[in-house]
Amino acid sequence: MRVVVWLVEGTWPACVDAVRRHAPQATDTVLLYVDQHDVPGLAHGAFAGLLGRARSEADPGDRLEDLDAPAATRLLDAAAERLGRPCTRLERGGRPEREVVAAAAGADLLVLARDGDRSRPGPHSLGPAGRFVVDHAPCPVLLVWPEPAPEAGPPPSPPGPGVH
Repeated sequence: MRVVVWLVEGTWPACVDAVRRHAPQATDTVLLYVDQHDVPGLAHGAFAGLLGRARSEADPGDRLEDLDAPAATRLLDAAAERLGRPCTRLERGGRPEREVVAAAAGADLLVLARDGDRSRPGPHSLGPAGRFVVDHAPCPVLLVWPEPAPEAGPPPSPPGPGVH
């Protein structure tokens, strides 16, 4: 069984714990971190544009690039230690939602955490990236709450007659 686990800062422990709890027989676990290369690029652009005129300071985009690689390695190392079994660590760069879907090709299970409004259950508990992954994943998805799930009140009323 091949399991891909999408690791995101702040929510990754819940995903790793879900694999330990729900996929103990997994023989191939892939811990996936996606580096958004656009963040340093935005800083470079801002500095070179309006903020960088007639300034002698260093480009903040360079510092962001320097900080990013060790942070990804630390996160992958911490996740592997928490998992407590052999795994593959995979770091990709690009648009997270597309990289996650691509990495899940051939997997038996994809594990990810809710990335939207986590104060109540419902469709808004998924942000745009999470929604894209859930909608386009090429395998079954295990969607976890990164913290205890909020109280689920009564479900919404069904639509009225003629509403689809």
